Parts: sequence; C-alpha cells; structure tokens
Amino acid sequence: MTPEDRLPGPELSESGPRQQQDLDVLPYGSYFEPPEPVGGYGYDATYSGYGGARFLEQHWPTGSQTAPAFREATASDDPPTIELGPLLAAEELHYPYPQPEPGEAPGPLYVVGDVHGYLDELLAALHQQGLIDAEGHWSAGRSRLWFLGDFTDRGPDGIGVIDLVMQLAAEAAAAGGYCRALMGNHELLFLGAARYGDEPVQSTAGTASFLAAWRLNGGQQTDLERLETHHVSWLSRLPAIALEDGHLLLHSDTTAYLEYGDTIDDVNESVHRLLADEGADEWWDAFRRFTKRFAFRGEAGAQAVHELLGAYGGHRVVHGHSPIPYLTGSAHAEDGAPPHIPGPYIYADELAIAMDGGVTMEGRLLVARLPLN
Repeated sequence: MTPEDRLPGPELSESGPRQQQDLDVLPYGSYFEPPEPVGGYGYDATYSGYGGARFLEQHWPTGSQTAPAFREATASDDPPTIELGPLLAAEELHYPYPQPEPGEAPGPLYVVGDVHGYLDELLAALHQQGLIDAEGHWSAGRSRLWFLGDFTDRGPDGIGVIDLVMQLAAEAAAAGGYCRALMGNHELLFLGAARYGDEPVQSTAGTASFLAAWRLNGGQQTDLERLETHHVSWLSRLPAIALEDGHLLLHSDTTAYLEYGDTIDDVNESVHRLLADEGADEWWDAFRRFTKRFAFRGEAGAQAVHELLGAYGGHRVVHGHSPIPYLTGSAHAEDGAPPHIPGPYIYADELAIAMDGGVTMEGRLLVARLPLN
C-alpha cells in the first residue's frame, strides 16, 4: 500500500494509489544534493516509529551539541468538530511583504515540502538551514520562507506544525522577512472533516464523507480535538498558488489549478470563495481535483508544466504532494532499505522541482533554498 491519498471509489486521472508498474516510466530528472551543512549535521540511518520518518537525532550529533529545547504541544478540551466560523479580517491573517530598502536585495528564498505532522523533523530541518534558532524562533532576518502545504495527517503533531508556522510568520515579519504557506489537499481534507464530519458527499462512486476520507488518509484524532477557530480561519485563507522569483509554487503536481482561474489571483479567490460560501459537495470536488498527481511525469510532463507557466508566469514549477520515491520509482527497494533522498528532485526537462521527500515513508523532510541549479 502506498502512502498516497486514498479516496472512496475510483480515482481521478493522475490521482490516488497507483500500481507499482505505473511508476516504472520514469521522468528524466536528477537530484539536487545540497552540500554538507556547516557544522557537520548529516543524515544517518536512524529512523523513528512515526511511520518510519527519520528521527530528530539524525540531525543532532551526540556529544557537546544537543537538540534544541523545543516545546511539547498539549491537547486541549476542544470538541472533535468545529464550525468554520467567520473569517478573520485580512490584516489579522496576512503579514505584509516587507519591501527592501533602496538598493537592498530581497532576502534569500526557501521552500519546505510536505510536513504531515512531523514537528520534530521540521524543527530540525529549519534549524539546519539556519532559519530558526535552538529555541525554535525565527533567526533568518529578511529571508523568505514558503511552506508548500500538507501540515497535518499521518504524523503525530499536525496542530503543533500549524502553530509553529503561524508563530514564524509573525516573527519573520517583525525581522523584515516573511514566512507564508500554501493550501494543500490535506488542508482541504482536514477543514472538510472538521466542518462536515460524516455528512454525505457525492463522490464518483456513490456516497462518502470528509471524515471517512480524512481517516483513510492518516487523519489524527488528536489534531481534530485540538483544532481551534483561529487555526480554521488561518488555514481557510491560505493561497493555493504563488509566484516568487520566477518560481511557480504549487502544492500538487497537477494542472487542475487551471480549472479555477486564468490568473494566480483568480485561482486563490476561487478557492477562498468556495471555502467561504459553497457546500460539502463543492468542497469535495475541490479536494478531489487537488489530489490529482503525476501530471509532470513522462513524455507529456514538460508540456503540462508549460501550460501552468504560460497561464501564471514563472520559469519553473516547485511542488510538493507526490513523494519523490514514487516519482522516481524507488519506493520499494529489493533489500527493504528506506528510500535514499539526497535532496529535491528536478525533472520534466528541468522545469519542475519536487519537494516532498517522503517523510512519512522513511524518507526526508526537505527544506531548500531556491534557485536550484
């Protein structure tokens, strides 16, 4: 069974669990392998029990250096479901993009792949890149940081991940940088489970529900129990697509974004309007569309990327969603060894960069500075 998203009923094109033979046609790509970090923080073969993700200690050598004193998240008494509630005002949700002083270049640009609740691994990866300090606070000045979505499900602490990203957004803005995030398909799924629960929705194979699909896809009850109104308001206003320094940032490797608008603003407004006003069936349809995957693989992959770049601008697509081991066909080693993920994966005639390192499947949580050459 793959770790890909599972939906009740038949899968849409490019979506859902694939048979292994479907992954044999490989894109012509290469790994970007970053240099060994300063200080010698390497990646060994130590793994945790959380779905096989690499354990925090792999990033923190034993000896005089110790792991940072990150706080533990605590569960609240919030009910397992929560009304969507009114949206927060725009000024409460979005931090302004700081403008450089005359003659000052923008700070460096970083992206983070799918986190899926692995808070410890995220903290270690951000610290390794110099983006946070040993206490888990922003330490990167004017740097710009984008998360590509999928904060929750499968891993142990999705709400802790969301809290951290919201905290870093405030701290980065105060330091003259910024930290922003995209909406992934698991954000749609999580919000749908919270709002609609077991309310039936019309899937392509009959009746299903958000709550059932969320549980199938690794939903953690503790995340739902700790979800608060300010989390819902923040998640529901995340953009679906963004353009930074010529990089078109998406969560999913699909052309489904073209069905929601001809410009970046149109796509984001369409998604926000859907979440604010539409019903469960419309939410479900959006979730299904953004769960499509693998559009950039194979012979037609470069053309699919060109469609998106032609509509929204940029010279490269950067995405999460599809784990690199499945993009490359290396998910199942004959000797049972975990996949080796040295860095982001560049493919589709070097027009696409995959950032989901497969942290849920013994891979790696990726944080990378753009551009990659």
